[in-house]
Amino acid sequence: MAGHGADEHPHGADRLCEAGDRVYSRAVRRGRLPRRDAEPVPCLLELALLHPDPDDMDWLVPTSPQEVMTRLLRGMYDEISASQRRVGSAVEAFEWYAGLGRRVSASHPATEGPAIRVLDGLARIQAAMDEATQACTTEVLTVQPGGIRREAELSEGLHRAMALRGRGVRMRDLYTHVARHGHGLLTYLELMGDAVEARTLDEVIERLILFDRTVAFIPANAERTMALELRHPALVEYLGTVFDRLWRLAIPLTAPLPDTGIEGISHREQAIAALLAEGHQDAVIAERLGISVRTCRAHIARLSETLGAASRTQLGVRIAQAGLDGPRHSAQAGPDGPRHSAQVPLTLPDQGPRNAR
Repeated sequence: MAGHGADEHPHGADRLCEAGDRVYSRAVRRGRLPRRDAEPVPCLLELALLHPDPDDMDWLVPTSPQEVMTRLLRGMYDEISASQRRVGSAVEAFEWYAGLGRRVSASHPATEGPAIRVLDGLARIQAAMDEATQACTTEVLTVQPGGIRREAELSEGLHRAMALRGRGVRMRDLYTHVARHGHGLLTYLELMGDAVEARTLDEVIERLILFDRTVAFIPANAERTMALELRHPALVEYLGTVFDRLWRLAIPLTAPLPDTGIEGISHREQAIAALLAEGHQDAVIAERLGISVRTCRAHIARLSETLGAASRTQLGVRIAQAGLDGPRHSAQAGPDGPRHSAQVPLTLPDQGPRNAR
């Protein structure tokens, strides 16, 4: 195996080299292959895609594709969960600093600096975002939590999105999967063309808008009547990195959601089952997935019927037995993947950090 070290195979199981793809595919079709056939591709052994046959050590048998997929999905879930926890901690820190800044500025108004600015009131938030929109020249990134966007809200801001497109600004949006059911987004797909992209996840972080990776807006209170305007390079870069990580894990808007592999249980019901297993109440689950409490309970009722549970306690047991209490996964969409997209207009009251879900 000399000359075929790991340095020549710098990849993971999610993107095999050409030789590794060919040898692993042959092993899956045949059930096993001679060890010598795998010598040019040590990556398959290092990634545990091939392992010795216990009955004959001169042969190698493949790890099943289903097991490999489960391993990849679990890794992606761990990655996105870690990103969301870091964002949650950062938002809490921003709120603490914002509160401290307000107390200081009450007695020393001149000390408020441009790196972190508190925008108090809807008019001030909108004015700041309008200014950032007009100055934007290259890129807008947004995270839009909640459910379906109303078509009237989308149409109202179409001219702003068209103006950004006219200046060659690239726009990318992240939504929850529920947003896929809104016809307004599909209309924007046709109107905006290749200038914009949209992807979805089971859950996204709190509302976020970044312009040219130089200024970001996030909520400063639960009602979104206050916002933080962030221009500190380290903070803005951090938020941009979080967005990029979530974007890589999200699914293009027009691509189908992955099948759960369990008959009668939808992707959304799988997500609800996992949150129930974590001990969350119906209202919390609904908020995190961007659906109404009524819809959430209807899905829970279907879960109970499908799994044959007569009570919530029994449902928890059946969820665990079915393996639905584990991670909720979204198929990975790499940067070179499909660019099917839609765009929600920016700088509207409903687009700013202050809006309710």
